[in-house]
Amino acid sequence: MPPSNRAVAALAKLAGAVPGGERREPQEVMATEVAAAISDGRHLLAQAGTGTGKSWAYLVPAILARKRTVVATATKALQDQLAGKDLPFLQEHLGREFEFAVLKGRSNYVCVQRIAEISGAGQLALDGLADRASPSELTALKLWAASTPTGDRAELSAEPSPQAWAAVSVSAQECPGARKCPSGDACFAEAARRKAGESDVVVVNLHLLGLDLATEGAILPEHDLIVIDEAHQLEDIVSDTCGFELSAGRFQNLARAVRAILDDPGAVDEIESSGSTLTASLHDHVGRRLKGGPDQQIADALTLIRARLDRVAIALRTIPDSSSEDVKTRKDRAVQLTGHLQADLALATSIPDTSVAWVDGPESNPRLRVAPLDIADLLRDKLWDVGPVVLTSATLPPGLSERLGLDGDDHRAIDVGSPFDYEHHGLLYCAAHLPDPRDGGYDAAVHAELLALITAAGGRTLGLFTSYRAMDAAVEALRGQLPGPLLSQRDMPKPALVAAFTEDPATSLFATMGFWQGIDVPGPTLSLVTIDKLPFPRPDEPLLQARREQAKAEAFRTIDLPRTATMLAQGAGRLIRSQVDRGVVAVLDPRLAKAKSYRWILLDALPPFPRTKERGEVEAFLERIDAEAR
Repeated sequence: MPPSNRAVAALAKLAGAVPGGERREPQEVMATEVAAAISDGRHLLAQAGTGTGKSWAYLVPAILARKRTVVATATKALQDQLAGKDLPFLQEHLGREFEFAVLKGRSNYVCVQRIAEISGAGQLALDGLADRASPSELTALKLWAASTPTGDRAELSAEPSPQAWAAVSVSAQECPGARKCPSGDACFAEAARRKAGESDVVVVNLHLLGLDLATEGAILPEHDLIVIDEAHQLEDIVSDTCGFELSAGRFQNLARAVRAILDDPGAVDEIESSGSTLTASLHDHVGRRLKGGPDQQIADALTLIRARLDRVAIALRTIPDSSSEDVKTRKDRAVQLTGHLQADLALATSIPDTSVAWVDGPESNPRLRVAPLDIADLLRDKLWDVGPVVLTSATLPPGLSERLGLDGDDHRAIDVGSPFDYEHHGLLYCAAHLPDPRDGGYDAAVHAELLALITAAGGRTLGLFTSYRAMDAAVEALRGQLPGPLLSQRDMPKPALVAAFTEDPATSLFATMGFWQGIDVPGPTLSLVTIDKLPFPRPDEPLLQARREQAKAEAFRTIDLPRTATMLAQGAGRLIRSQVDRGVVAVLDPRLAKAKSYRWILLDALPPFPRTKERGEVEAFLERIDAEAR
């Protein structure tokens, strides 16, 4: 049987193993294309709308083809779904034996060597970290480390304090490696890598994939296929992981490591003061792009700091080899951290034209960030030329393949649609009568529109805003005016907010960009999604600003519009999450109805809802849904 037919037959069998399960044509189409991509060794871009079941659509053909597969996701929620639900189900029902593993960055695992160091006699204040953490919390972490099978931070029943976790973990930049560590044989991070190397499917996040590309494949195990889920975030995440940042925190971390091995208070003080020197030089540049590289003040600070680190590096090299494995490990950690900082400082003093430098963060703790302007060449060399890659998302922005460096002949792009009945279950409303968002009366008009719509819906609303300012203003204007409770993103942590919203249909939840994607609330609790403005990217965002300059006259079409269309579609995608969901997506920005030059690009990215500009039609639709749900 051809691989594509085998995948479709397996999906049909799996559907029968799910209570109330049914075959999904878009899923089968995507699985057929994935099987073909694996057989032909070509790349695939698959847009798969909500409800497709895209996880099975790529996992089933990959497992049946016996291809060692890395699945990279952008969110923890999808990682948890794959590892906790999809892959265990396939192990039980697919009829093909396979093993899977989740691989995380090194700092997510407790370090056995660090535990040994802070547990030894006289070692509690080893590097200044342990003495700032609660002794009872450290004791609890040591007991947990002695019994945990994986050492994964996610296993902890309570989130540890940053000080405590920093005392019992190490970053990739400071770890000397298993061969140089006395606890290397018992290392949890290395055990996770070994398990990943023995598994058929390895689930990672996109940051780890980006680091693997930046380090010449030093992180991920050998594989035949890469699947990039939530691929609309690939460009930004790879740019981030292939760049670097300098902040006071890195110098504080180095000072702790050096203090643990070097008996030279002056050198430690110089490292700590280097953090303050960097902060002072960056203070006046927060929020700015450093065109042409660092100015004279920053350049002088970087030169001074490099000289200090050079002296520290020399001092570390003069430390004689010790018979104590603990001492040797502490020296190796300090050497590692110093070397990484020296390398980044050298790059920061001479930034190439292919990279962008800017300063962000609060003025009290600014960061100098450097990232590549274009990642297409990197992806061509390290990803596209290595083996087949499947990229998938509910929304793939226009022009993505070109920005990622995919040539026309080496990939196929498909859109399998969605199994949901958008035509009969939803409505897209544009409040064309509202003033332009730049008008002084816009906020008041939006608040009046929200009040009318949410009242018709009986609550059941997720209000999405493009800024905290707009969200806060709406909360202040409408709290106490709505038919039910109004929750704000500021009220409680995200999981608790979603739980509270889900439990009470009369509740409305107002939130910003973090809630435009990754929120799944099926059922009658959510029947109205409102979007205050078209989510155009900020004009002063440094990396995008540089890309606009590079694109020149094509900047709006190739940079801004694709991002806006993707984010708008992600926000609208919060509404219909199951076959029975019904509701309205209300865009309160009249430009969606009036902007002739780009409105159809945005509309084509949205689910195929019937469209209206009449609020009365929307209110009647919402009132019927509310009455039926009661």
